[in-house]
Amino acid sequence: MVHPSIACIGIIGKHDNPLHIALFPPYTTNPSAYLEFSFLLNASLDIFDARSRDRNRVDQDLGMLQAVDERLSIWGWETGTGTRFAIVIDAWGKTGEGGSQSPVSGGGSRKAVGDGDVKGAFKALQTAYIRLLQNPFYTPDEHTPTAVTAGKGKGGEIRSRGFIREVKRIGDVWKPGASV
Repeated sequence: MVHPSIACIGIIGKHDNPLHIALFPPYTTNPSAYLEFSFLLNASLDIFDARSRDRNRVDQDLGMLQAVDERLSIWGWETGTGTRFAIVIDAWGKTGEGGSQSPVSGGGSRKAVGDGDVKGAFKALQTAYIRLLQNPFYTPDEHTPTAVTAGKGKGGEIRSRGFIREVKRIGDVWKPGASV
């Protein structure tokens, strides 16, 4: 059985600015993958807007935003402060060597991904983000587009090594149905 895996995790600020994008094998070895996933995450922002208007504001899980193709799907979660988490799931998964395998080319049957399967990863991401915000040395306003253009910000991306390590851990250990 082929288990889906996380291909990309994106943290998007309330001003639709990318705060962090993490890629996972086999996409880490592809030089153009970062740009391709940046485009996918950017394209999902309109769907985030439409879903967040239609949903009850208590429920932060926006479910599957879109199926990109038979392999990739984008799932969304929005915090109460407007920060968005996007997880791109690779339905084909990855082999033990870090490469991917097509279910058609001998990968076997696939496990389907449901709404409940991704929720644990989103909760873990939200916990990591809350810990980042609790850090007295982290100033989230430095990452807004207005602060950057005014010369008062450090740039768009989150640079906290602890946060980046935790996002990587979440992406590496996630499996459908397992808690993260």
